[in-house]
Amino acid sequence: MNDIDPMDFRHRPGSADLIALEGLYGAKNYKPLDVVLTRGQGVFVWDVDGNRYLDCLSAYSAVNQGHCHPKILAAMVEQAGRLTLTSRAFRNDQLAPFYEELCALTGSHKVLPMNSGAEAVESAIKVARKWGYEVKGVPDGQAEIVVAADNFHGRTVAIVGFSTDPTSRGHFGPFAPGFRTVPYGDAAALEAAIGPNTVAVLLEPIQGEAGVIIPPPGYLKRARELCTEKNAILILDEIQTGLGRTGKLLAEAHEGIEADLTLIGKALSGGFYPVSAVLSNSEVMDVLHPGEHGSTFGGNPLACAVARAALRVLTDEGMIENAARIGARLHASLESIRADSVKAVRGRGLMLAVELHPEAGGARRVCEGLQARGLLAKETHANTIRIAPPLILTDHQADWIAEQFEAALR
Repeated sequence: MNDIDPMDFRHRPGSADLIALEGLYGAKNYKPLDVVLTRGQGVFVWDVDGNRYLDCLSAYSAVNQGHCHPKILAAMVEQAGRLTLTSRAFRNDQLAPFYEELCALTGSHKVLPMNSGAEAVESAIKVARKWGYEVKGVPDGQAEIVVAADNFHGRTVAIVGFSTDPTSRGHFGPFAPGFRTVPYGDAAALEAAIGPNTVAVLLEPIQGEAGVIIPPPGYLKRARELCTEKNAILILDEIQTGLGRTGKLLAEAHEGIEADLTLIGKALSGGFYPVSAVLSNSEVMDVLHPGEHGSTFGGNPLACAVARAALRVLTDEGMIENAARIGARLHASLESIRADSVKAVRGRGLMLAVELHPEAGGARRVCEGLQARGLLAKETHANTIRIAPPLILTDHQADWIAEQFEAALR
């Protein structure tokens, strides 16, 4: 029997009360910091007890444009009052402009709209396999996709089946075959793994969940060359790295390449609504025909209107350029911290990480110390703290972040 009576909280919903209710009714599949947020604006969020924090996670890069951006909010409210959902059984007047604007911005030929990042990854796997059988000529049931160790592409059964994280995989099998894993950043291992039945290579341009791991210079370019030489599809998961986070619209631009399938999500809606998309060239996407793949909510008018506004403010307000400039400033400031606990500082743009030595006592402890100083960041694995504030961050705010890290680490 539960010792907590839910009636006790009806008239006093403070942080402790709401945390207790979560524990009473919610699945325990997350371990968040003990802060209960109720409002956000720009780079700041407030908890139910009135405390203000600078958000250095941006909902895992879903809030690149800042919390509750007024122009995205206005687009959402207007569209919500007109039409929200039709399913794809009928057309709507927001889908075609969304396609056109997204293709013009990214240089893509075709768009497949979905909802979550994991759905975009699953969609790309299906498209790549179908292309492999119908275009490349791989024997039915023999398609292989090469992936990288320490990847994070989502939480579906298919995706965790090719994860190397035991926490993600444990007791969720059996898993689907057809994936071959190689070390991330090792071009020679990648080349050796690509065989006659390889239909695709699936990579993150920067591994976020693994701790903001940046591959060696030239790695992505070599992956592009290998896929072209060996007639395989290059799939880049830009769900975290894309849409300005690294100081470029897409992280693939840092090496001047284009993937065959590029996956975006998270910031595609500015944090207002689940929207994702698979960007493709025509040759690959045209293997799909009516009835073979879809989503009731994918491409709905509300999602499209919100995404169109989110893309406009990202580009019109110079957020991508700001991420490059402010990210370099913050990176340099974090690297200048002379704390014995710091093993490395990594990142590109405003996708940064501070890795601690294992003997430092763990990243969670530091995140709790930062919370007490009015800054919200989150650990990944045991010893790394991710830093990903909204792309509207100012010079003063970047310097303040570095000051709080130095104080907490010392």
